[in-house]
Amino acid sequence: MSATPAIRDQRLRRWEQRTGGWLIGLATVYLTAYAVPILYPGLPPTWRDAAESVTFAIWALLAVEFVLRFAVAGSRWTFIKARLFDLATLVLPPLRPLRLVTIVFMVVRRNASTLGRIRLRLGTYVAACTALLLFLSSLTILDVERRSPDASITTFGDALWWSVTTVTTVGYGDLYPTTTEGRLIAIALMVGGIALAGLVTATLASWFMDRFSELRATEAQTSSEISALTEEVRRLRDELHASRPAAAKDGTPSESEARAPSGLT
Repeated sequence: MSATPAIRDQRLRRWEQRTGGWLIGLATVYLTAYAVPILYPGLPPTWRDAAESVTFAIWALLAVEFVLRFAVAGSRWTFIKARLFDLATLVLPPLRPLRLVTIVFMVVRRNASTLGRIRLRLGTYVAACTALLLFLSSLTILDVERRSPDASITTFGDALWWSVTTVTTVGYGDLYPTTTEGRLIAIALMVGGIALAGLVTATLASWFMDRFSELRATEAQTSSEISALTEEVRRLRDELHASRPAAAKDGTPSESEARAPSGLT
């Protein structure tokens, strides 16, 4: 008897939780092997070939892992719709390095219950994703653009400046991609920038709402304590007023009269 979609989705979540650390490790190795030949164009051919072999092998492993998750998923159409960018980074070679960003996002999503209680850690993840996206997009655009004779992005500094202006949707226009691959990278960076901006906005809004809720709760507690103290003072005052007429009616001297000398009373 085949498993139900709910059981298959539980298996998918367990799979993603167990493989999150391994994927981060593979992504780190991939980033190193991909970045070194780009940042150091004069690298010996042997090292360049070794780096390319490592990046291709890790890409193949990530592709197999994606196919396995697709096979385990309960609703495969829902799985694909939620991971279109993951699929694009596997199918389109220029976007392959951006797969690292999707891996980090996946780990954050799997730990949402913990990160939701510790927003500082969530902010750290968001900052790391932003820095990673900028670094990878700069590497990728430099790799595909500096081969073009009409390229305006020829150094890593130019690439980083272009990435920052693109992800923030400023777009000065002084630097721009001239190749088809570069335009694909620009589209991916724009989409990633919008997603990160939305995540940052949602995180800040959630933090402010929680702060306002805490202030309201504190204000309500203070008002309740003040009301209780006011009621207690009112009760004591009423008891004091009630005891004075009773003492006068019985002829019982007050405490001050009892302590005064006989010649002064």
